[in-house]
Amino acid sequence: MSNLSPAPQGQPVIHDAKDWVRILAEYREPNDLRSWTELAITLGPFILLWAAAWWSLSYSYWLTVALSLFNAAFLLRLFAIQHDCGHGAFLKSRVASDWLGRVLGVLTLTPYDVWRRAHSIHHNACGNLGRRGIGDITTLTVAEYRGLSPMKGFLYRLYRHPVVLFGLGPGYLFLLQNRLPLGFMKVGKYWFSAMGTNAVLLAALSVIVYFGGLMPILLIFLPSTLLAATAGVWLFYVQHQFENTHWESDADWQLHEAALHGSSHYVMPPVLQWFTANIGIHHVHHLYSRIPFYRLPEVLRDHAALAEGNRMTIRESLANARLHLWNEETKTLLSFANARALKE
Repeated sequence: MSNLSPAPQGQPVIHDAKDWVRILAEYREPNDLRSWTELAITLGPFILLWAAAWWSLSYSYWLTVALSLFNAAFLLRLFAIQHDCGHGAFLKSRVASDWLGRVLGVLTLTPYDVWRRAHSIHHNACGNLGRRGIGDITTLTVAEYRGLSPMKGFLYRLYRHPVVLFGLGPGYLFLLQNRLPLGFMKVGKYWFSAMGTNAVLLAALSVIVYFGGLMPILLIFLPSTLLAATAGVWLFYVQHQFENTHWESDADWQLHEAALHGSSHYVMPPVLQWFTANIGIHHVHHLYSRIPFYRLPEVLRDHAALAEGNRMTIRESLANARLHLWNEETKTLLSFANARALKE
């Protein structure tokens, strides 16, 4: 994975992450026509595939599951659009963005106002060792891990195991934890967000069961939801969990430096880039979260230093699943085996 490259000839050299913020501000304005079009070409196929999968229940359960799994890609893109709504980056009207986000939150099983608050904390504390715990994947330092009791050490290793993080974790997060997001429920706004989403979701699922029985739930709803959730968790993981990511103590932490150097540029084929709504251009997103997702490639075309910076291929990203502990001395993320070798 490469670090930020020098600016090519003819472009100014950017020495400070804050300089990028000023430059990227010109890309922040959404185009409402483009935004509504992006929603239509995502939500439309999602609904049609749901209908086709329901129709196929009368002919082949295998076909139903296949259609449902394909539809997970559109559900993932709907979550990415909801994500832009949360940043006020999708529509010019903040009110319209918020209500669209709440509607999409029913489809993605994500209480919009709760998620927006947690995600805001993530953006404002990403890479800060003193502010971990909300909206991120729990990451311990080598020293913290060594100070754990045997049982707590085992639980941390279990939590960081790929089977848990990417197998059991996504279902738990979206099907269970999002139904009652503890830690936010004392604030009325977030309680209503969670309960309102749950009520609409329960009503929708009840209608589906009334007209179709359990098969649409088991063969359409659950496969598409779980696959989209797994893909979403994986994307979130590789965007910040890589060997040369950026963590600092609270005293040394700086927002824009953490955004630029602690977020990856996940390079994917065009079709995957479309379905993930360019979320792989994550270092730019963290530097300026108000940029609409469809303008992120424009940033890379205009600024080659950002296009080459923090690049990570899909093959390279697979190795990140074995990295679990932050070494404060070398400023690198290590595997458990690497951490044990430090003691020998």
